[in-house]
Amino acid sequence: MRIEVMGPGCPRCRQTEANVKAALKELNIEAEVVHVSDVSAMARRGVMMTPAVVLDGELKCQGKIPAVAEIKTWLAE
Repeated sequence: MRIEVMGPGCPRCRQTEANVKAALKELNIEAEVVHVSDVSAMARRGVMMTPAVVLDGELKCQGKIPAVAEIKTWLAE
């Protein structure tokens, strides 16, 4: 499993990454978590607002900080 947190590295992006890691820990799931700050890479993925989360190539959210509970539902799919 690969989870990409997309954004410039602002506090909102860091919080999103922390929430992703917390959800993984609570569910005892191992995954590669990558922070993508390259604007062109984000644009290629259709990301127009940050922070954004891409799970195994699928854009799950953008423009908000997802709650740990919301992330856990994505991981359970």
